[in-house]
Amino acid sequence: MLRQAEKSIHIYLESNPNPNSLKFVLNEVLVPDGMSFDFPNPESAKEAPLALELFQYPFVNRVFYMSNFVTVTKNEGVMWIEVQDTIKKHIKKFLEEGKLILDSKAPEVEEITEDSEIVQKIKSILDEYIKPAVEQDGGAISFHSFIDGVVTVTLQGSCSGCPSSTITLKAGIENLFKNLMPGEIKSVEALG
Repeated sequence: MLRQAEKSIHIYLESNPNPNSLKFVLNEVLVPDGMSFDFPNPESAKEAPLALELFQYPFVNRVFYMSNFVTVTKNEGVMWIEVQDTIKKHIKKFLEEGKLILDSKAPEVEEITEDSEIVQKIKSILDEYIKPAVEQDGGAISFHSFIDGVVTVTLQGSCSGCPSSTITLKAGIENLFKNLMPGEIKSVEALG
């Protein structure tokens, strides 16, 4: 009787602007395109077995899933060189055993509402110019709201708590919006 071949997971590491976050990039897609899952603490990871296991390491502060990567944020008291192989081996073993990173319970789907023309334009700029760069750095950015000229976004993964995220938000993202939508955007703020 033939045995089913085991899954072969390959992982490489990518650093990003947040020195406390490291992106573990895999050779397979973990979550559907356009979806992301951010776990800022163990309590938020009850439906995410891999994240829950990673939180058992005392140096893990946050876990983020998107596309084909897992971003792990550590506390400042430990160096990546000391722990990156431990995390990499853990993720590799978990996935090679065929375990699911999320419980089979379907993720919540946001109610779709019709956006105003300006909100559609904001979302389009986010999708075309900003999201790819943020995802490259192991994070995610999503539209939250637009009120009185202020765009509010949600930052996840390595972007959450990153020392340079405020500079990126104001000097990069806000300036881009002001240039592409002059007179319509006063500022860009991060939720939380």
